[in-house]
Amino acid sequence: MKILKNLILKVVMYAILLFVVLISIGPILWVMMSSMKSSKDILNHPFTLPEAFNLSGYINVIETTDIVINFANSLIITISATIIALFIYSLSGYIFAKFDFKFKKIMYVVLSLTLLIPSHATSQPIFSLINAIGLYDTRMGLMLVYVARGLAISIFILRTSFYNVPKDLDVAAKIDSANFWQIFYKINLPLVKPGLATAAIMIFLQTWNEFYYGIILTTSSVNRTLPVALQFLNDTLSYNYTNLFAAIVITAVPSIIIYLCMQQRIQESFVTSGLKG
Repeated sequence: MKILKNLILKVVMYAILLFVVLISIGPILWVMMSSMKSSKDILNHPFTLPEAFNLSGYINVIETTDIVINFANSLIITISATIIALFIYSLSGYIFAKFDFKFKKIMYVVLSLTLLIPSHATSQPIFSLINAIGLYDTRMGLMLVYVARGLAISIFILRTSFYNVPKDLDVAAKIDSANFWQIFYKINLPLVKPGLATAAIMIFLQTWNEFYYGIILTTSSVNRTLPVALQFLNDTLSYNYTNLFAAIVITAVPSIIIYLCMQQRIQESFVTSGLKG
């Protein structure tokens, strides 16, 4: 009886896991397959495999739209914002974890509370500020906004990661006459790689997929990021499903690849955070 019960439990668990996998990966695989089929085949045989790997949709999108420029914009803005944010917020997380100073707890709480503020609530002051400093409709303006948007979650993750590094290592380094930058860069930073990877992937995905600020802070097609460009392509290619799905794949694949490459680091970070306070 116990064996039968365990067998039923395993079957139910695997059925639930299979269902979750299908609803998570299924739409992505369907879009990828559809991008290699003609619009007629997509409408008449939506769930069949393509007869051949037809890349005409990708070629047409690249040749007839600004998607290459938009892709480059997203890549430049996302990588720049991620690197700058990691540098600033790793230092902030290190200071919050290792140093005591006046109003430390209040400052940390205030920064953490920004997680609860919706993007729409801050759009007007951000728009006015970017416009006032002359960075409206520029990649630099978007990059600054995206760096700021990663503040709360990055400090939260990195503070915990640096807190888990024993302070005895810092004391030993100070005894050996190490300065602030040496202790931070050579002692602490190598030990928080999982936390850095987690913060990096979250900033990268958040920036790569961001749409709202992208559309209100840019007007020209040459400065648009991929999510914003995809909205305009959705209007112009609404009946050309092959090209539209090809554009969706071009937009989605980089973030999927980045996540798969960094997945192990993220899991290590969650495990480490769960072991210590």
